[in-house]
Amino acid sequence: MQGRVKRGVIYILVVLSPILLGLASLFFGPYPIDPARVISLILNPALDYTPERVIVMDIRLPRLFLAGISGAALSVSGVILQGIFHNPLADPFILGISAGAALGCALSIALFPELPVQIAAFIFGCVAVVLAYSMARASGSLSRLSLILSGIIVSSFFSALVSVIKFLVDPYKLQSIVFWLMGSFSLADWRQVKMAAIGVVAGLIPIFLMRWRLNVLSMGETEARTLGQNVSRERLILILFATLIVSITVSFSGIIGWVGIMVPHFLRLSLGPDHRVLVPLSFAGGASFMILADTLARSFTAFDLPIGIITALLGAPFFFFLFTRLKGEVW
Repeated sequence: MQGRVKRGVIYILVVLSPILLGLASLFFGPYPIDPARVISLILNPALDYTPERVIVMDIRLPRLFLAGISGAALSVSGVILQGIFHNPLADPFILGISAGAALGCALSIALFPELPVQIAAFIFGCVAVVLAYSMARASGSLSRLSLILSGIIVSSFFSALVSVIKFLVDPYKLQSIVFWLMGSFSLADWRQVKMAAIGVVAGLIPIFLMRWRLNVLSMGETEARTLGQNVSRERLILILFATLIVSITVSFSGIIGWVGIMVPHFLRLSLGPDHRVLVPLSFAGGASFMILADTLARSFTAFDLPIGIITALLGAPFFFFLFTRLKGEVW
């Protein structure tokens, strides 16, 4: 009974956390604003046109929404990949999706400006997944170790190609690529929020509808086939939509690692492995985590600290904790 109450409390807190943290984040920054004033501006956005209104409505609110959307997408994609590959260390960053999407974005910025960044990110994100999956199969077995190593190889190769592009482009484009690769929401506006929301929601709908199938897929390929699941088809569908939402996120915010590992594992340790619950809670938890990280990124110093640095500083110790906790079981 106590366990159910505890899980219920955690569930409610996670669901409400994006709203509470989002509201609180509007108060903080290089220019602190009184909470009562922030609420007044939100309730009456057309009341006046002061610097405080511009900061809240045109700078912090779009940034808040884009951070929440990005965090939700990265966290849900981590849950999907971990369930599909039955691997607790799988996430978009490690499997090469982020590096592939980054290469697509860099090519779009530097060499093919007529190609939309979002389309280029999605194409090369898919290429990265296909390469990692094919390399793992070519090794003789689609084991956890082979998949992780294949993702690292693909990620390293694509990162090297991005470095080549940075070396060849002119300084203006180089500056844009370098700043973008570190991850940031500093350039967020309502147009980006709208585009990101449409793409991410389109990718999340089928994932939410199929989330119960992850419980079967996570049991292993043999068990899933025994239960009548078309493993190859469902795995392909989920990977494609996970790649879609990650690619959209990368195209707007740059590379932000570790979110797909930290948030799902924290929730899994607290609430269990049922994906029917884990997927929606990862959506809320990922949004909350990214909002919190972005608030820290713009509050530590007078200038914007790239959010990719914040998540890496938090993610590396968490990865070590996870690795020691699993005691080699991931292999």
